[in-house]
Amino acid sequence: MSKKIRIASGQGFWGDLPEAPVNQVKQGAIDYLMMDYLAEVTMSIMQKQKLKNPQAGYARDFVEVIRRILPEITQNKVKVVSNAGGVNPHACKDAILKAAEEEGLSGFKVAVIDGDDILDQLPDLVKEGHQLKNMDTGKPVSEVMDDLVSANVYFGADPVVKALEDGADIIITGRVTDTGLCLGPMIYEFGWSMDDYNKMAAGTVAGHILECGAQSSGGNYTDWREIQNFTEIGFPIVEAVEDGSFVVTKHEGTGGIVNLKSVKEQLLYEIGDPTDYITPDCIADFTSIQLEDAGTNRVKVSGIQGQEPTEFYKISASYSYGYKLSATLVYSWPDALDKAKAASEILYNRARNLNLKLDDYRVEYVGLNGCNEMPIEEVENVAEINEIQLRISVASSERDDLNRLGREVAPLILTGPSSVTGFAGGRPKASDVIAYWPALINKNACTPRVEVFQA
Repeated sequence: MSKKIRIASGQGFWGDLPEAPVNQVKQGAIDYLMMDYLAEVTMSIMQKQKLKNPQAGYARDFVEVIRRILPEITQNKVKVVSNAGGVNPHACKDAILKAAEEEGLSGFKVAVIDGDDILDQLPDLVKEGHQLKNMDTGKPVSEVMDDLVSANVYFGADPVVKALEDGADIIITGRVTDTGLCLGPMIYEFGWSMDDYNKMAAGTVAGHILECGAQSSGGNYTDWREIQNFTEIGFPIVEAVEDGSFVVTKHEGTGGIVNLKSVKEQLLYEIGDPTDYITPDCIADFTSIQLEDAGTNRVKVSGIQGQEPTEFYKISASYSYGYKLSATLVYSWPDALDKAKAASEILYNRARNLNLKLDDYRVEYVGLNGCNEMPIEEVENVAEINEIQLRISVASSERDDLNRLGREVAPLILTGPSSVTGFAGGRPKASDVIAYWPALINKNACTPRVEVFQA
Protein backbone atom coordinates (compact mmCIF):
# COMPACT_ATOMS: atom_id res chain seq x y z
CA MET A 1 0.00 0.00 0.00
CA SER A 2 1.32 3.44 -0.91
CA LYS A 3 2.11 5.90 1.83
CA LYS A 4 -0.71 8.24 2.84
CA ILE A 5 -0.58 11.38 4.96
CA ARG A 6 -3.45 13.37 6.45
CA ILE A 7 -3.12 17.16 6.52
CA ALA A 8 -5.87 18.95 8.42
CA SER A 9 -6.91 22.58 8.14
CA GLY A 10 -7.28 24.20 11.53
CA GLN A 11 -7.66 27.89 10.78
CA GLY A 12 -8.83 29.84 7.74
CA PHE A 13 -7.98 33.32 8.99
CA TRP A 14 -6.95 35.14 12.16
CA GLY A 15 -10.14 35.00 14.22
CA ASP A 16 -11.54 31.72 12.91
CA LEU A 17 -13.30 29.21 15.20
CA PRO A 18 -11.09 28.80 18.30
CA GLU A 19 -12.02 25.14 18.81
CA ALA A 20 -11.44 24.07 15.21
CA PRO A 21 -7.71 23.26 15.39
CA VAL A 22 -8.11 21.50 18.73
CA ASN A 23 -10.96 19.39 17.33
CA GLN A 24 -8.91 18.50 14.27
CA VAL A 25 -6.21 17.05 16.49
CA LYS A 26 -8.41 15.37 19.09
CA GLN A 27 -11.32 14.00 17.01
CA GLY A 28 -9.34 11.71 14.72
CA ALA A 29 -5.94 10.75 13.38
CA ILE A 30 -3.96 13.37 11.44
CA ASP A 31 -0.29 13.80 10.61
CA TYR A 32 -0.16 17.56 10.08
CA LEU A 33 -2.20 20.51 11.27
CA MET A 34 -2.06 23.45 8.85
CA MET A 35 -3.11 26.81 10.27
CA ASP A 36 -3.44 29.90 8.08
CA TYR A 37 -3.71 33.21 9.95
CA LEU A 38 -2.55 35.83 7.48
CA ALA A 39 -4.38 38.03 5.03
CA GLU A 40 -2.87 41.09 3.32
CA VAL A 41 -4.24 43.56 5.86
CA THR A 42 -3.23 41.33 8.77
CA MET A 43 0.46 42.07 8.27
CA SER A 44 -0.07 45.81 8.68
CA ILE A 45 -2.12 45.23 11.85
CA MET A 46 0.62 43.03 13.29
CA GLN A 47 3.32 45.53 12.31
CA LYS A 48 1.50 48.25 14.25
CA GLN A 49 1.25 45.97 17.26
CA LYS A 50 4.97 45.27 17.12
CA LEU A 51 5.82 48.98 16.95
CA LYS A 52 3.91 49.49 20.20
CA ASN A 53 5.26 46.32 21.82
CA PRO A 54 8.41 44.57 20.55
CA GLN A 55 7.04 41.26 21.86
CA ALA A 56 3.81 41.52 19.84
CA GLY A 57 3.11 41.16 16.13
CA TYR A 58 1.96 37.54 15.93
CA ALA A 59 -1.31 35.64 16.38
CA ARG A 60 -1.39 35.30 20.16
CA ASP A 61 -4.30 32.86 20.21
CA PHE A 62 -2.11 30.39 18.29
CA VAL A 63 -0.05 29.94 21.45
CA GLU A 64 -3.10 28.81 23.43
CA VAL A 65 -4.00 26.35 20.66
CA ILE A 66 -0.52 24.85 20.89
CA ARG A 67 -0.75 24.70 24.67
CA ARG A 68 -3.93 22.60 24.36
CA ILE A 69 -2.53 20.17 21.77
CA LEU A 70 1.01 19.76 23.13
CA PRO A 71 0.26 16.20 24.30
CA GLU A 72 -0.68 15.21 20.74
CA ILE A 73 2.41 16.95 19.37
CA THR A 74 4.77 15.25 21.81
CA GLN A 75 3.08 11.83 22.05
CA ASN A 76 1.21 11.31 18.78
CA LYS A 77 3.80 13.13 16.66
CA VAL A 78 1.30 15.52 15.08
CA LYS A 79 3.23 18.28 13.34
CA VAL A 80 1.96 21.85 13.08
CA VAL A 81 2.72 24.24 10.22
CA SER A 82 1.43 27.78 10.58
CA ASN A 83 2.08 31.35 9.47
CA ALA A 84 0.93 32.57 12.89
CA GLY A 85 4.33 34.20 13.35
CA GLY A 86 3.18 37.23 11.38
CA VAL A 87 5.85 39.92 11.62
CA ASN A 88 7.40 38.51 14.80
CA PRO A 89 7.79 34.73 14.54
CA HIS A 90 10.61 34.62 17.10
CA ALA A 91 8.39 36.19 19.75
CA CYS A 92 5.74 33.61 18.87
CA LYS A 93 8.33 30.87 19.29
CA ASP A 94 9.35 32.25 22.69
CA ALA A 95 5.73 32.25 23.83
CA ILE A 96 5.28 28.63 22.77
CA LEU A 97 8.44 27.50 24.54
CA LYS A 98 7.25 29.28 27.67
CA ALA A 99 3.85 27.57 27.41
CA ALA A 100 5.53 24.19 27.05
CA GLU A 101 7.64 24.86 30.12
CA GLU A 102 4.54 25.83 32.09
CA GLU A 103 2.84 22.60 31.02
CA GLY A 104 5.90 20.53 31.87
CA LEU A 105 6.25 19.22 28.32
CA SER A 106 9.44 19.01 26.29
CA GLY A 107 11.20 16.86 23.73
CA PHE A 108 10.00 18.61 20.60
CA LYS A 109 11.46 21.14 18.18
CA VAL A 110 10.12 24.50 17.09
CA ALA A 111 11.28 26.01 13.80
CA VAL A 112 11.12 29.68 12.90
CA ILE A 113 11.02 30.77 9.25
CA ASP A 114 11.63 34.46 8.66
CA GLY A 115 13.41 36.76 6.24
CA ASP A 116 10.14 37.72 4.61
CA ASP A 117 9.86 41.08 6.44
CA ILE A 118 11.85 43.44 4.22
CA LEU A 119 10.42 46.77 5.38
CA ASP A 120 13.76 48.00 6.71
CA GLN A 121 15.59 46.76 3.62
CA LEU A 122 13.39 48.56 1.08
CA PRO A 123 15.50 51.75 0.77
CA ASP A 124 18.59 49.66 -0.06
CA LEU A 125 16.63 47.42 -2.43
CA VAL A 126 15.35 50.46 -4.30
CA LYS A 127 18.90 51.83 -4.55
CA GLU A 128 19.94 48.50 -6.04
CA GLY A 129 17.39 48.96 -8.80
CA HIS A 130 14.36 47.08 -7.49
CA GLN A 131 11.55 49.51 -8.27
CA LEU A 132 8.84 47.29 -6.77
CA LYS A 133 6.23 48.74 -9.09
CA ASN A 134 2.63 48.47 -8.00
CA MET A 135 1.15 45.55 -9.96
CA ASP A 136 -2.07 47.49 -10.53
CA THR A 137 -0.82 51.02 -11.25
CA GLY A 138 2.78 50.52 -12.38
CA LYS A 139 4.02 53.22 -10.00
CA PRO A 140 7.33 52.65 -8.17
CA VAL A 141 7.28 52.03 -4.44
CA SER A 142 9.44 55.13 -3.92
CA GLU A 143 6.25 57.20 -4.25
CA VAL A 144 4.92 55.83 -0.96
CA MET A 145 8.20 54.94 0.77
CA ASP A 146 7.68 57.37 3.65
CA ASP A 147 4.19 56.03 4.34
CA LEU A 148 4.94 52.30 4.26
CA VAL A 149 3.67 50.29 7.20
CA SER A 150 4.65 46.76 6.19
CA ALA A 151 6.38 44.87 3.38
CA ASN A 152 6.57 41.10 3.28
CA VAL A 153 7.76 38.60 0.70
CA TYR A 154 5.62 35.56 -0.06
CA PHE A 155 8.00 32.63 0.35
CA GLY A 156 6.96 29.19 -0.83
CA ALA A 157 7.26 25.64 0.44
CA ASP A 158 11.06 25.31 0.32
CA PRO A 159 11.83 26.69 3.82
CA VAL A 160 9.01 24.56 5.27
CA VAL A 161 10.69 21.48 3.78
CA LYS A 162 14.04 22.52 5.26
CA ALA A 163 12.46 22.94 8.69
CA LEU A 164 10.94 19.45 8.50
CA GLU A 165 14.27 18.00 7.39
CA ASP A 166 15.79 19.58 10.51
CA GLY A 167 13.29 17.71 12.67
CA ALA A 168 10.79 20.47 13.42
CA ASP A 169 7.53 19.50 15.09
CA ILE A 170 6.05 23.00 15.13
CA ILE A 171 6.85 25.36 12.27
CA ILE A 172 6.17 29.05 12.75
CA THR A 173 6.48 31.19 9.65
CA GLY A 174 6.06 34.77 8.64
CA ARG A 175 4.58 35.43 5.19
CA VAL A 176 4.78 32.00 3.58
CA THR A 177 2.08 31.33 0.99
CA ASP A 178 -1.03 29.63 2.28
CA THR A 179 -0.51 26.81 -0.20
CA GLY A 180 3.14 26.36 0.82
CA LEU A 181 2.03 25.37 4.33
CA CYS A 182 0.44 22.26 2.81
CA LEU A 183 2.82 21.62 -0.07
CA GLY A 184 5.88 21.61 2.21
CA PRO A 185 4.82 18.52 4.19
CA MET A 186 3.90 16.69 0.98
CA ILE A 187 7.32 17.37 -0.56
CA TYR A 188 9.02 16.22 2.63
CA GLU A 189 6.94 13.08 3.19
CA PHE A 190 6.95 11.85 -0.40
CA GLY A 191 10.45 12.97 -1.37
CA TRP A 192 9.14 14.95 -4.34
CA SER A 193 11.55 16.87 -6.50
CA MET A 194 10.70 20.56 -6.58
CA ASP A 195 11.31 20.36 -10.34
CA ASP A 196 8.34 18.00 -10.70
CA TYR A 197 5.86 20.77 -11.40
CA ASN A 198 2.84 18.52 -11.67
CA LYS A 199 3.48 17.35 -8.10
CA MET A 200 4.10 20.94 -7.00
CA ALA A 201 0.78 21.90 -8.57
CA ALA A 202 -0.97 19.02 -6.83
CA GLY A 203 0.26 20.12 -3.42
CA THR A 204 -0.58 23.71 -4.26
CA VAL A 205 -4.17 22.83 -5.11
CA ALA A 206 -4.44 20.77 -1.92
CA GLY A 207 -3.27 23.80 0.05
CA HIS A 208 -5.71 26.04 -1.78
CA ILE A 209 -8.57 23.76 -0.79
CA LEU A 210 -7.48 23.76 2.87
CA GLU A 211 -6.45 27.40 3.27
CA CYS A 212 -9.89 28.85 4.05
CA GLY A 213 -10.82 26.37 6.73
CA ALA A 214 -14.43 25.22 6.64
CA GLN A 215 -15.15 27.06 3.39
CA SER A 216 -14.47 23.77 1.59
CA SER A 217 -16.44 21.66 4.08
CA GLY A 218 -19.77 23.47 4.09
CA GLY A 219 -19.04 26.92 5.44
CA ASN A 220 -20.05 29.88 3.27
CA TYR A 221 -21.82 27.31 1.09
CA THR A 222 -24.19 28.53 -1.61
CA ASP A 223 -26.76 25.81 -0.94
CA TRP A 224 -26.45 26.37 2.80
CA ARG A 225 -29.82 24.77 3.61
CA GLU A 226 -28.26 21.39 2.72
CA ILE A 227 -25.83 21.66 5.62
CA GLN A 228 -26.55 19.71 8.76
CA ASN A 229 -25.06 20.83 12.05
CA PHE A 230 -23.36 24.13 11.31
CA THR A 231 -22.81 24.35 15.07
CA GLU A 232 -20.17 21.62 15.06
CA ILE A 233 -18.91 22.06 11.52
CA GLY A 234 -15.95 19.88 10.63
CA PHE A 235 -12.90 21.43 9.02
CA PRO A 236 -11.43 19.80 5.89
CA ILE A 237 -8.69 17.20 5.78
CA VAL A 238 -6.58 16.18 2.78
CA GLU A 239 -5.54 12.53 2.50
CA ALA A 240 -2.59 12.66 0.10
CA VAL A 241 -0.62 9.92 -1.62
CA GLU A 242 2.70 9.94 -3.44
CA ASP A 243 1.34 10.21 -7.00
CA GLY A 244 -0.09 13.66 -6.24
CA SER A 245 -3.74 12.67 -5.99
CA PHE A 246 -5.62 13.25 -2.77
CA VAL A 247 -9.02 12.97 -1.13
CA VAL A 248 -10.72 15.89 0.60
CA THR A 249 -12.69 14.75 3.66
CA LYS A 250 -13.39 15.61 7.31
CA HIS A 251 -13.60 13.79 10.62
CA GLU A 252 -16.55 11.41 10.97
CA GLY A 253 -19.43 12.67 13.05
CA THR A 254 -18.72 16.35 12.50
CA GLY A 255 -21.10 18.81 10.88
CA GLY A 256 -20.81 20.40 7.49
CA ILE A 257 -20.36 18.63 4.18
CA VAL A 258 -17.61 17.68 1.74
CA ASN A 259 -18.93 17.13 -1.76
CA LEU A 260 -18.20 18.16 -5.32
CA LYS A 261 -19.96 21.49 -4.90
CA SER A 262 -18.20 22.47 -1.68
CA VAL A 263 -14.79 21.67 -3.16
CA LYS A 264 -15.54 23.44 -6.43
CA GLU A 265 -16.65 26.58 -4.63
CA GLN A 266 -13.36 26.74 -2.75
CA LEU A 267 -11.35 26.01 -5.90
CA LEU A 268 -12.84 29.15 -7.47
CA TYR A 269 -11.81 31.31 -4.52
CA GLU A 270 -9.28 34.05 -5.45
CA ILE A 271 -7.72 32.31 -8.43
CA GLY A 272 -7.84 34.87 -11.25
CA ASP A 273 -6.87 33.13 -14.50
CA PRO A 274 -7.58 29.44 -13.74
CA THR A 275 -4.85 28.31 -16.13
CA ASP A 276 -2.25 30.53 -14.49
CA TYR A 277 -2.35 30.22 -10.68
CA ILE A 278 1.08 31.59 -9.79
CA THR A 279 2.92 30.66 -6.61
CA PRO A 280 6.64 30.71 -5.71
CA ASP A 281 6.69 26.93 -6.23
CA CYS A 282 4.92 26.50 -9.56
CA ILE A 283 2.20 27.72 -11.86
CA ALA A 284 -0.85 25.51 -11.40
CA ASP A 285 -3.48 24.92 -14.08
CA PHE A 286 -6.81 24.71 -12.30
CA THR A 287 -8.56 23.68 -15.52
CA SER A 288 -6.66 20.37 -15.35
CA ILE A 289 -8.16 19.40 -11.99
CA GLN A 290 -10.27 16.24 -12.02
CA LEU A 291 -12.85 15.76 -9.26
CA GLU A 292 -14.58 12.52 -8.40
CA ASP A 293 -17.18 11.63 -5.79
CA ALA A 294 -15.40 9.08 -3.60
CA GLY A 295 -18.15 8.42 -1.08
CA THR A 296 -19.86 10.23 1.78
CA ASN A 297 -17.90 13.39 2.58
CA ARG A 298 -15.07 12.29 0.31
CA VAL A 299 -13.96 13.93 -2.95
CA LYS A 300 -10.96 12.67 -4.90
CA VAL A 301 -8.78 15.25 -6.65
CA SER A 302 -6.32 14.23 -9.35
CA GLY A 303 -4.84 14.98 -12.78
CA ILE A 304 -3.37 18.35 -11.81
CA GLN A 305 -0.88 19.91 -14.19
CA GLY A 306 1.78 22.49 -13.39
CA GLN A 307 4.54 24.54 -14.93
CA GLU A 308 7.84 26.06 -13.85
CA PRO A 309 7.45 29.03 -11.49
CA THR A 310 8.41 32.57 -12.39
CA GLU A 311 11.68 34.20 -11.30
CA PHE A 312 9.85 36.52 -8.93
CA TYR A 313 8.45 36.56 -5.43
CA LYS A 314 5.34 38.58 -4.76
CA ILE A 315 5.55 41.30 -2.14
CA SER A 316 2.58 42.33 -0.05
CA ALA A 317 3.18 45.86 1.22
CA SER A 318 0.88 48.33 2.88
CA TYR A 319 1.02 52.07 3.45
CA SER A 320 -0.87 54.78 5.30
CA TYR A 321 -3.48 56.48 3.13
CA GLY A 322 -5.16 59.02 5.34
CA TYR A 323 -8.11 58.49 7.66
CA LYS A 324 -11.76 57.51 7.64
CA LEU A 325 -14.77 57.91 9.90
CA SER A 326 -18.06 56.03 9.83
CA ALA A 327 -21.25 56.65 11.76
CA THR A 328 -24.84 55.40 11.77
CA LEU A 329 -28.21 56.69 12.90
CA VAL A 330 -31.50 54.79 12.62
CA TYR A 331 -34.69 56.68 11.70
CA SER A 332 -38.17 55.20 12.09
CA TRP A 333 -41.51 55.56 10.30
CA PRO A 334 -43.14 57.76 9.18
CA ASP A 335 -41.01 59.19 6.38
CA ALA A 336 -37.92 57.34 7.59
CA LEU A 337 -36.05 57.81 4.31
CA ASP A 338 -36.77 61.54 4.12
CA LYS A 339 -35.52 62.00 7.66
CA ALA A 340 -32.30 60.11 6.94
CA LYS A 341 -31.69 62.13 3.77
CA ALA A 342 -32.25 65.38 5.61
CA ALA A 343 -29.87 64.33 8.41
CA SER A 344 -27.07 63.56 5.95
CA GLU A 345 -27.48 66.95 4.33
CA ILE A 346 -27.48 68.72 7.69
CA LEU A 347 -24.27 66.97 8.74
CA TYR A 348 -22.56 67.81 5.45
CA ASN A 349 -23.57 71.46 5.66
CA ARG A 350 -22.36 71.75 9.24
CA ALA A 351 -19.02 70.31 8.15
CA ARG A 352 -18.78 72.96 5.43
CA ASN A 353 -19.60 75.72 7.92
CA LEU A 354 -16.76 74.45 10.10
CA ASN A 355 -14.37 74.44 7.08
CA LEU A 356 -13.54 70.79 7.66
CA LYS A 357 -11.43 69.11 4.99
CA LEU A 358 -13.39 66.15 3.65
CA ASP A 359 -11.92 64.28 0.69
CA ASP A 360 -14.89 61.95 0.28
CA TYR A 361 -18.37 61.95 1.83
CA ARG A 362 -20.55 58.93 1.15
CA VAL A 363 -24.03 58.10 2.31
CA GLU A 364 -25.96 54.82 2.29
CA TYR A 365 -29.50 54.14 3.38
CA VAL A 366 -29.44 50.63 4.82
CA GLY A 367 -32.85 49.08 4.37
CA LEU A 368 -33.12 50.67 0.97
CA ASN A 369 -29.85 50.68 -0.97
CA GLY A 370 -27.14 49.64 1.46
CA CYS A 371 -26.32 46.54 -0.59
CA ASN A 372 -27.02 47.74 -4.13
CA GLU A 373 -26.95 50.76 -6.40
CA MET A 374 -30.70 51.03 -6.95
CA PRO A 375 -31.72 54.68 -7.34
CA ILE A 376 -34.07 55.83 -4.62
CA GLU A 377 -36.64 56.98 -7.17
CA GLU A 378 -37.01 53.40 -8.45
CA VAL A 379 -38.01 51.99 -5.08
CA GLU A 380 -41.74 51.46 -4.67
CA ASN A 381 -43.60 52.50 -1.52
CA VAL A 382 -40.73 54.51 -0.05
CA ALA A 383 -43.11 56.13 2.38
CA GLU A 384 -44.03 52.74 3.86
CA ILE A 385 -40.46 51.83 4.89
CA ASN A 386 -40.54 51.27 8.65
CA GLU A 387 -36.90 51.92 9.37
CA ILE A 388 -33.79 53.30 7.67
CA GLN A 389 -30.24 53.18 8.94
CA LEU A 390 -28.30 56.22 7.78
CA ARG A 391 -24.70 55.18 7.28
CA ILE A 392 -22.16 57.91 6.60
CA SER A 393 -18.53 57.25 5.67
CA VAL A 394 -16.05 60.10 5.32
CA ALA A 395 -12.40 60.16 4.23
CA SER A 396 -9.81 62.85 4.84
CA SER A 397 -6.08 63.42 5.11
CA GLU A 398 -6.76 65.33 8.34
CA ARG A 399 -7.49 63.18 11.39
CA ASP A 400 -8.50 66.17 13.55
CA ASP A 401 -11.10 67.30 11.01
CA LEU A 402 -12.73 63.88 11.02
CA ASN A 403 -12.76 63.77 14.79
CA ARG A 404 -14.39 67.19 14.82
CA LEU A 405 -17.03 65.91 12.42
CA GLY A 406 -17.60 62.94 14.74
CA ARG A 407 -18.70 65.37 17.42
CA GLU A 408 -21.52 66.53 15.13
CA VAL A 409 -23.21 63.14 14.74
CA ALA A 410 -24.90 62.58 18.11
CA PRO A 411 -26.29 66.16 18.22
CA LEU A 412 -28.42 65.28 15.19
CA ILE A 413 -30.63 63.30 17.56
CA LEU A 414 -31.96 66.52 19.10
CA THR A 415 -31.06 69.06 16.42
CA GLY A 416 -32.31 67.27 13.32
CA PRO A 417 -35.30 65.25 12.12
CA SER A 418 -37.32 63.33 14.68
CA SER A 419 -37.50 59.66 15.51
CA VAL A 420 -33.89 58.55 15.86
CA THR A 421 -34.27 55.07 17.31
CA GLY A 422 -30.70 53.86 17.11
CA PHE A 423 -27.25 55.35 17.73
CA ALA A 424 -24.57 52.71 18.30
CA GLY A 425 -20.92 52.74 19.19
CA GLY A 426 -20.63 56.09 20.91
CA ARG A 427 -18.98 59.14 19.38
CA PRO A 428 -17.30 58.06 16.11
CA LYS A 429 -13.56 58.65 15.81
CA ALA A 430 -11.18 58.72 12.89
CA SER A 431 -9.24 55.56 12.10
CA ASP A 432 -6.27 54.89 9.85
CA VAL A 433 -6.77 53.85 6.25
CA ILE A 434 -4.21 51.27 5.15
CA ALA A 435 -3.78 50.83 1.41
CA TYR A 436 -2.38 47.76 -0.33
CA TRP A 437 0.76 47.76 -2.48
CA PRO A 438 1.35 44.51 -4.40
CA ALA A 439 4.69 44.19 -6.19
CA LEU A 440 7.20 41.69 -7.54
CA ILE A 441 10.86 41.21 -6.68
CA ASN A 442 13.49 38.93 -8.14
CA LYS A 443 13.96 35.81 -6.05
CA ASN A 444 17.70 36.34 -5.75
CA ALA A 445 17.08 39.53 -3.73
CA CYS A 446 15.45 37.74 -0.77
CA THR A 447 16.33 34.59 1.14
CA PRO A 448 14.25 32.82 3.79
CA ARG A 449 15.93 31.90 7.08
CA VAL A 450 15.23 28.70 9.00
CA GLU A 451 16.19 28.20 12.64
CA VAL A 452 15.23 25.26 14.85
CA PHE A 453 14.95 25.40 18.64
CA GLN A 454 14.75 22.50 21.09
CA ALA A 455 12.02 22.50 23.72
